[in-house]
Order: sequence, then structure tokens, then C-alpha cells
Amino acid sequence: MELVLITALGVGGATVIGAVIGFIFKKMSHRFSDIVLSFAAGVMLAAAVLGLVIPSLEYGGKFGLIVTVAGIFAGAVCLNLIDKLVPHLHKLVGKDIETHNNANLGKVLLFVTAIAIHNLPEGIAAGVGFGSGDTSQALLIAGGIALQNIPEGMVIIAPMLAAGVKPGKTFVCAMLTGVVEVIGTLIGYFAVSVASVILPFALAFAGGTMLYVISDEMIPETHAHGSERGATYALLVGFCIMLISDVLLG
Repeated sequence: MELVLITALGVGGATVIGAVIGFIFKKMSHRFSDIVLSFAAGVMLAAAVLGLVIPSLEYGGKFGLIVTVAGIFAGAVCLNLIDKLVPHLHKLVGKDIETHNNANLGKVLLFVTAIAIHNLPEGIAAGVGFGSGDTSQALLIAGGIALQNIPEGMVIIAPMLAAGVKPGKTFVCAMLTGVVEVIGTLIGYFAVSVASVILPFALAFAGGTMLYVISDEMIPETHAHGSERGATYALLVGFCIMLISDVLLG
């Protein structure tokens, strides 16, 4: 349990690390952020397939394939519905934000809420990984999600500062989005631990949420600023590093 808690704090804390980097480097180039985010996408892709989808098939038994496919689509549809209710980061960044206090506060609350809501399923994915009992795979999944949280934490700082939010409040808001991920990790872990029968579906569901985030948000964002080739190779590097890690640790 101690390892799960430490990992949960690490996954959530990665957003805070990204926020600190965002404060230090307020004017990062699109190319740099695209390369970092693509690398994180590759890591998450490998973590989703190797750490969640394949174990779902293995734990599913006779109906493993049906349960896994159903879980993947359930996870994707869940995030799709969330997207319709609350647009995520790449749909909010860059919009004009008024500087009047009331309007400014409303925009910032929407901004932070959107990130927090989308962080919850990612945290659950990390927790479900630990619920499977395979610690090495669970750490790889958590590492992939944490790595993705760093660039996300980096890019939320500038829009909030531009909106007139004080640095202290901006940092607190970034930290709160990480706290949501800690809560999600604990929810995922305890849910699977209490009802192990749902493990195959839960693993596939978590994998589906990660695959959705990669395809719907991360890849389009990294291919939107003219750095497609570099982003593609960065994704492959991230994927291969996780593949090598899985083989060496397995």
C-alpha cells in the first residue's frame, strides 16, 4: 500500500514539476513542447498496450477478448462523453481570456476544471495497474502517465498568467489538478482490490482511456505546429524505451 501511495503522489506531483518548469521557461517553443509531449505519448501508448490491454486479455480467461474489446471502447466512450461536457486542454489554450475579474475567474475555473476532470481517469488507470498485482507493469504505467503530466503542467502556466492570475494562485491551481490524479489512483487501486472479478474489464477500460487521450489529444496537438516529423520519431523513441524497459524488467 505504501508503494501505491508513493506512486500516486508521484503521478500527481509530476503536474507540479511541470508547472515549476512552466514558471521557469514561460516562452518555450512549440517545437520543444511538441517533442516532449510526443515522447510522453509514445510512453503512454506502450504502457497502455503492454501494461493494461495485454494483461486484460490474460486475466479475462474464456471471454478475455470480448471483455477486453468492450472495456477499451467503454473507456474511450467515457472520455468522449467527458469531452462533450468539458473541453480539454488543447481546446481551451489559445482562446482569448478577458481580463475583467469576474470573466477572468470564470475562464480560469473552467480551465482548471477541464484538466482536473480529464486527470481523474488517468489516475484511475495508474491505480488499476497496481490492482493487477504486477508491480513492475504498474510502475511502467504510472511512469508513462506521470511523464505525460509534466508537459501538461508546463503548458497550463502561461495561459493562466496571461489571464492575470497571480503566480501563487496559478501554482495552487496546477497543484490541485495533480491532487485529482492522486485521488484517481487510489480509487482505481481500491476498486480492483475489493472486486478482483472486474480486473480484466477495469484494465481494458483504463487502457481505452489512455488510447483515447493519445489519439484525440496528444498526437493532434503535437502535429499542429509544423513539427510532425520530429514528433513522430519522439513518439517512437518513447514507445521503444518502454518496450525495452518492459523486457528488461519482465
